Amino acid sequence: MKIRRVVTGHDSEGKARVVDDRDVEPITSELMPGCAAYRLWGRDERPTFPDDGSPRRAEAYYPPLEGSRFMINMIPPGELVPPPDLDTAAAMAELERQMPGAMTAMEPDAPGMHTTDSIDYVLVVSGEVALELDDGEQTVLRAGDVVIQNGTRHAWRNQGTESCTIVGVAIGADRARPT
Repeated sequence: MKIRRVVTGHDSEGKARVVDDRDVEPITSELMPGCAAYRLWGRDERPTFPDDGSPRRAEAYYPPLEGSRFMINMIPPGELVPPPDLDTAAAMAELERQMPGAMTAMEPDAPGMHTTDSIDYVLVVSGEVALELDDGEQTVLRAGDVVIQNGTRHAWRNQGTESCTIVGVAIGADRARPT
């Protein structure tokens, strides 16, 4: 899939301008064959305008409090099985370089399950995917369906026959425990 990102900003006189127009390369890993993640935009702080539209600091894959991330993820059908001869340590190091901190959100003994301190707005663009929550509860989502993910433990499971594409915006949230 080819993803083109067009970014607007303001020039020195405050006029709106296109400041960047380029293709975004996918993040892929042999640890997750067939998956692709396109990190389109992010920032670690609350935005203020006018600005020049240049990329801001967005280090970790998931956003911190007041930060945001915009991404597209492609989820292939079936179980994600890495090749048997894969150098897992090298693949994990490469994935950490490409998606800093993403693997720390994953549960090692429950493949795909993860929890982030964010509110995620997710739109299914194509295919279908099951949103799995605690206790194995699954909700099947199809193209046009949206999910408001409120910092809950979840996994995406594609039990269909075609790849699924989801678009998401994650906004960093404060995880407070009830007293």
